[in-house]
Amino acid sequence: MYEYPAPPVLVLDPGMARAGIPELCDRLAALLRGYLGVVVLELPGTVAPSMVVVEAIARLRLTARRFGADIRVRDPDDRLGQLLALTGLDGVIAVESAGVPQRKAEQREQPLHVEEVADRTDPAG
Repeated sequence: MYEYPAPPVLVLDPGMARAGIPELCDRLAALLRGYLGVVVLELPGTVAPSMVVVEAIARLRLTARRFGADIRVRDPDDRLGQLLALTGLDGVIAVESAGVPQRKAEQREQPLHVEEVADRTDPAG
């Protein structure tokens, strides 16, 4: 049986500040050169959930998407999960709990037999 290599891991610095986010994105870009797949973002227990961390995660995902890759947050703190939900990012940021990736909301299948009906009185329709 073929075993897939473990995805690369990027670890957030516990003392991360907003000014360090561009450097973190640069580190991710360097990691992604020549790699298409998922990068695991690890947050040590000493990283306090904050809006700076949420901003870093969002910008890291944008960076990854520019390279045709994505990120997955490994075992986030419950408070970080709540912040991601509050900002609406929980639907687009993949989360891995206890080594098991969770599906993202954007990966759901579309309902079958849904058709749009145009309004004949609408000139744009």
